[in-house]
Order: sequence, then structure tokens, then C-alpha cells
Amino acid sequence: MSVEFDCCSFFKAVADANRVKIMLLLARGEMSVSAICKHFKMKQPSISHHLGVLKSAKVVECRKEGKEVFYRLNQCCVSSRCSDFMQRFAEKTGKGAAGD
Repeated sequence: MSVEFDCCSFFKAVADANRVKIMLLLARGEMSVSAICKHFKMKQPSISHHLGVLKSAKVVECRKEGKEVFYRLNQCCVSSRCSDFMQRFAEKTGKGAAGD
């Protein structure tokens, strides 16, 4: 998987206000789907859809305990994707500045 694909899938996943809110909640610690739902006016299937998008992009990780699913923010992924993205611009800027 290329860096460009990773960055694009990451930014597509986080380009939604509801998913950003979910990420901010999970930055505080692991939460069950039902606990996350209490912070939204959406129904549980919509929350699960957003969590699925975040999980596909590796922004969140989950574990199952009985019938309940718990999610946590994959802080390493968030940090590395943002860092990779900014590094791409630093490389472009550095090359452009050298040619001036």
C-alpha cells in the first residue's frame, strides 16, 4: 500500500464532522458503541457505519466483549498519517526552495 493511498484513505475517513467527533471521544479512552451513541442524535446503525469507515482506514481498533463492541483510537495511525502527509509537503518545499 502506497503512502499516497494511506493518506487518501485516512483523510477520506476523517473528512466527516461526525467521525471527527467520534475520534475526539475515543481520544479520551476506549468506549462501547452504546456509550458513543449517547453523544449523538443518530441511531446506532449510523454510528456503526461511521465506526466501520474509521476502522477500514485503521483510525480505530475494536474488541468484542460478549455482545458489546469497544472501540479505541489508533493514535499511532493518526499520528503517522498526519506526519506522513506533512512530510510530503516538507519534501516538496525543500526541493522548491533549493531551486530558487
